Amino acid sequence: MFVKVNTAGLYGMEGQPVTVEADVSQGMPAFEIVGLPDTAVKEAKERVRAAIKNCGYSFPARRFTINLAPASLRKAGPAFDLPIAVALLFATEQINGVPPSDTAFIGEVSLAGDLRPVSGILPLVMGLASHGIKQVIVPYENAREGALVENVSVFGAKTLYDVMQHLKGEARLPRAAENARQLLEEGRDGMPDFAEVKGQENAKRALEIAAAGGHNCLLVGPPGAGKTMLAQRLPSILPPMTPEEALAVTRIHSVAGLLNENTPLVTVRPFRAPHHSASTVGLTGGGQSVRPGEISLAHGGVLFLDELPEFRRDAMEILRQPLEDGQVTITRAAATYTYPSAFMLVAAMNPCRCGYYGDPTHRCRCSESSVRQYAGKISGPLLDRIDLKVHALPVSYKALQGGQAEPSAVIRARVIAARERQKRRTGREIHYENAKLAAAELEKYCILTKEAERMLRDAFTSMQLSMRAYSRIVKVARTIADLADAEKIESMHIAEAVRYHMESDRLS
Repeated sequence: MFVKVNTAGLYGMEGQPVTVEADVSQGMPAFEIVGLPDTAVKEAKERVRAAIKNCGYSFPARRFTINLAPASLRKAGPAFDLPIAVALLFATEQINGVPPSDTAFIGEVSLAGDLRPVSGILPLVMGLASHGIKQVIVPYENAREGALVENVSVFGAKTLYDVMQHLKGEARLPRAAENARQLLEEGRDGMPDFAEVKGQENAKRALEIAAAGGHNCLLVGPPGAGKTMLAQRLPSILPPMTPEEALAVTRIHSVAGLLNENTPLVTVRPFRAPHHSASTVGLTGGGQSVRPGEISLAHGGVLFLDELPEFRRDAMEILRQPLEDGQVTITRAAATYTYPSAFMLVAAMNPCRCGYYGDPTHRCRCSESSVRQYAGKISGPLLDRIDLKVHALPVSYKALQGGQAEPSAVIRARVIAARERQKRRTGREIHYENAKLAAAELEKYCILTKEAERMLRDAFTSMQLSMRAYSRIVKVARTIADLADAEKIESMHIAEAVRYHMESDRLS
């Protein structure tokens, strides 16, 4: 007997429908899986055989052929176990009728017949829904994640036996239901707060500007000054994610296998802090199964690179294109995968190897040439893509004994107000931040007063700025003006923006 069962395979960020074709015939007993399967799919033979027997069904001595169509796409991972098992049970007529054409199956099967969760459920269900599938049966732990997709019914099953009972109509599986907006509201609490940071007003101001305009930032200071503490609190002042943004971020984390039953939706903006030993593949993504890297996992949030000069040079330079394009493309012989990577870069570094160059309270042991060599590990093109450079100086005892600092909620309100001005000005709902303004939009949206224009011209000439540095100063000044609710960019806004750029001279 021949039957067809619907499922899906993961290809980069997209779920592509796959048809499991099962044929049972007379002949020498055999079990073959064709259709460009990887090792995990080929091993499904043993898992499915044992699972069917241990769930009380028979596995007759016949010739079984499973074809995963289309054969031109490589099939990877254990998510094909469940549809293969369902197809075989229909093909051997242990379930009457034919598999429902509007239903798909996804999941790994254990030898005992239990269903185990798999990664990528959200994009897989999205792909199936876009091709007209109305119902999807997934492992119980994946059900809440899959239920985030609209216009499709998702059922969670704990065992293969439960799936069979559902298909026979003897015991219906529970339908999962989730609301992205409600999950977002429930999951916004508990982030680190700026109220816990004493002193460092200059660095806080820089991070507020960065958050308001989507700018990249570099914190330079001695050990223990609070650079990491400041960076960790940046997501708390960013605007809350919309349901659409949360789903986009969740898709990436789903593909990476970072979700579980208790976290079906990423509700706060990501904060990724890879170790400085991270490889280029670890940052950009790739590997044998082509999974997203740290820069994609930081999409919609913050990528924090602590001890920036300690990162490998090739790992640092690989950031240049994603910082400009907001995406990373991984090319393989068989296919090309594109992952979103629109993140805010926040980096931190010591001013020298010993960490105390320029610190008034500690004596630096490094020579001038050693200081230049240490800072020179960061290339000019990468520094040019960082809008704000600020020094985080040691905190005084008086500052530590002061009252509670300004909480994140107050700062976030100013950030949201500034971003709303940017939305109204550009008329866009996405990519409206000042940091993302195109060159042609600078003249339209970044109008300077005469005094501000004269100050910027003098800075351009005296500092020998590049065109990229010029445009970034203007963008930062536009953000500072938005925080001040100013229609035009004034001289004070240019002066502050130039000051943040001038910090890069101390790193060269």
